[in-house]
Amino acid sequence: MSASSSIAMAPHMKSDRETPKLHPRPRFANVPFDPVRLPFFYGTVVLVCGTLGVLASAPGQTVGVSVFTDFLIEAHQLSRSWISFAYLAGTIASALLITRAGRWYDRLGGRWVSAFSAAMLALVLTGMSFSAEIAESVAAMLPDDSRDHASFAVLCLGFFGMRFFGQGMLTLSSRNMVLEWFEQRRGMALAFIGIAVAFGFSVTPAFFEWLIQKGGWSWAWQSIAVIVALFSLLALCLGRSRPEDHGLVPDGSFAKKNRKTHAETLSGRQFTLSEARRTYSFWVFTFSVVLSGFLLTSFAFHVVSIFADAGMQRSQAVAIFVPAACVSVVVEFVGSWLSDFVKLKYLAMVQLVGLMTLSLSLSFLDIRGAVVFAVLGMGLMQGMFGIISAVTWPRFYGRTHLGAISGFSTSIVVAGTAVGPYLFSVTHDQWGSYRAATLLCAIAALVLFAAAFRADRPQ
Repeated sequence: MSASSSIAMAPHMKSDRETPKLHPRPRFANVPFDPVRLPFFYGTVVLVCGTLGVLASAPGQTVGVSVFTDFLIEAHQLSRSWISFAYLAGTIASALLITRAGRWYDRLGGRWVSAFSAAMLALVLTGMSFSAEIAESVAAMLPDDSRDHASFAVLCLGFFGMRFFGQGMLTLSSRNMVLEWFEQRRGMALAFIGIAVAFGFSVTPAFFEWLIQKGGWSWAWQSIAVIVALFSLLALCLGRSRPEDHGLVPDGSFAKKNRKTHAETLSGRQFTLSEARRTYSFWVFTFSVVLSGFLLTSFAFHVVSIFADAGMQRSQAVAIFVPAACVSVVVEFVGSWLSDFVKLKYLAMVQLVGLMTLSLSLSFLDIRGAVVFAVLGMGLMQGMFGIISAVTWPRFYGRTHLGAISGFSTSIVVAGTAVGPYLFSVTHDQWGSYRAATLLCAIAALVLFAAAFRADRPQ
């Protein structure tokens, strides 16, 4: 079926030809109800469900884990460096398996993978709430003076589970499930997710801290596990993997009315992962996202130290995230809307301009007005990050192998976010400042900006 004919088709028309050959209609796709019988486009329900799934991944994101760091240090009697190294090891290990998780997504669909991921994340959080007791039990079976080694091993395993099932599988499956249901309006769907997640993640630390103060850090993790488990049940009931599984088409009734969508947003060739990796655009967009994640996590991890080198206080360092988040929300909303009508390479260029602006501002933060440019650069980079990292893969390479392709790219991004803070630390130890690292990021962004001019959708 051609792209034009599938768009012209009525949104609720049932046809076996609408279902991709690699994805026959699953046996339990319509349990407990069939979306085709509802009087509205079911993609709106999937949009809400997928957004909640991304929010449910917060306990496995850095923003959620960081609240518990000091309590883990005290409970396990390990130094901050060892806790950080356990977090690094768990993150790298999870990155190695995310591509495999993407293939599971392609085989099983977003509904089942997101429900399973949430259930496993809830189980891991429960285990982490008893991590000190588990470490003591393991140490009792080992030779004397093995308590620190047992604690480190338990935390590595726990962080792996939180990062793999939270940041990795749950985020990937929930977001991709939404992108399956929208094509011409994919940008607006992503804008909804981006704004909800931006505000949701911004209140996550405060909410987790409130739980800790109310019942302790172990009780807080157990309470969060219950919330995540409830989402797992919600995903089973309301989540749906692909519109074609129910005789529907992406975008619903909008698909037959829209005549102004840019040709790049319409269905094209369905690439496999190996075919996608052989294209020029795949690596330009992947490295753009990797570099943004690398710089953002490095800056967030060392923000107090970076500002201290410029003669500024801790309060000034922490305060930068609020205005940057406001800029990011506006940029993501406008950029998501534009992504339905313009080529993605232009949005990637805007992201790289933001990256260069932030890098150069941090390199010369002691100059008057540099903080303002840092806020603007960070807002531009963060706002475009969510768009580029999500919209690119289904638009450029199709939905048939979306999980494998996006999972492979995500694995590289996760590895970059794990390594970034460590490399920034090495730079500071060697030269007494972060300038060498930030200038290198600016140069890399300039190279990618030039490369982006040829980063069109592969044919």
